[in-house]
Amino acid sequence: MKRTPTVIGIDIGGTKISAALFHHKGDLLHKEVRALADRKGEEVIALIGAMIQSLMDYAQKGAHKVIAIGACVPGIYDPIKKTVWAPNIPDWDHIPFQEELRKYLEDQSIHIILESDRSCYILGEAWKGCAKGCADAIFIAVGTGIGAGILSGGRIINGNGGIAGAIGWMALEPPYDKKYDAWGNLEHYASGDGIARSAAELLGKSRTATSLLDAIPTDQITAHHVFDAYEKQDPVAVEVIEKAIRYWGMALANLVSIFNPRKVIFGGGVFGPADQFLDRILEEAKQWAQPLSIQEIQLETSALGGDAGSIGAAYLALTTINDQVHDE
Repeated sequence: MKRTPTVIGIDIGGTKISAALFHHKGDLLHKEVRALADRKGEEVIALIGAMIQSLMDYAQKGAHKVIAIGACVPGIYDPIKKTVWAPNIPDWDHIPFQEELRKYLEDQSIHIILESDRSCYILGEAWKGCAKGCADAIFIAVGTGIGAGILSGGRIINGNGGIAGAIGWMALEPPYDKKYDAWGNLEHYASGDGIARSAAELLGKSRTATSLLDAIPTDQITAHHVFDAYEKQDPVAVEVIEKAIRYWGMALANLVSIFNPRKVIFGGGVFGPADQFLDRILEEAKQWAQPLSIQEIQLETSALGGDAGSIGAAYLALTTINDQVHDE
């Protein structure tokens, strides 16, 4: 029996993994999501392996054949050393992820293609989302961390070691502080974890002002707590979110001035509650950016939401093994 070629797209996040089976023409056939919980190191790889097996079982029952797996990682994939560094997953410190994941595949002929999550986000939007037909676009992913997927002239910019787009280290506010060592200045204040961190810092400096966040232990505050308090005009939450808006606007301005994109797309886990600030982010950016370039951009939020990574990973898998797909 001839089986229809399919691929698996996997989005590995700092808190959960989303994996989906795609028809070679791009239709999503089946999707699974699992929380990382307290898993680390090899345990996370084992979870991914189990999800792949589940999707392959589903494919076999539906007369499909998995020929490639695309996976996006929340950090740095070094295409030369074939290693992954993901600071938000414990013990993922330059691990040979591709080699380790292959141990869970019965069929060793299946291709495994890796890429950073930020690059997969923009690939997903260019294939199925709001960057269709756009050769110059940037996806700013604001989740546990912050990164930018950069499409320039129709090609992904990865840099020398796959680190391009790691904009969490964008320097926006001197002087340098050692607290930025682990994730950078921008990410320290404007990522999901950064918003929670910023609120905890403010609460730790002074408890004189009454805050709704006082009732939460500082090590348990999340970005969602801060956004909820912001809606109630809590003074600490307002200060934290206002700073994040300024940082997002300045980061946007710098990227627009350097790359002159046609579209910039904000997405990631934080840009559910934060999409209300898109106009203000643009106004902030206009103060800093190259004036002609900033007037040319279209600023949007992701059309694919939480599926951008898995869709982009699937697209990467399909285009990488394109000749084999057409031979089937």
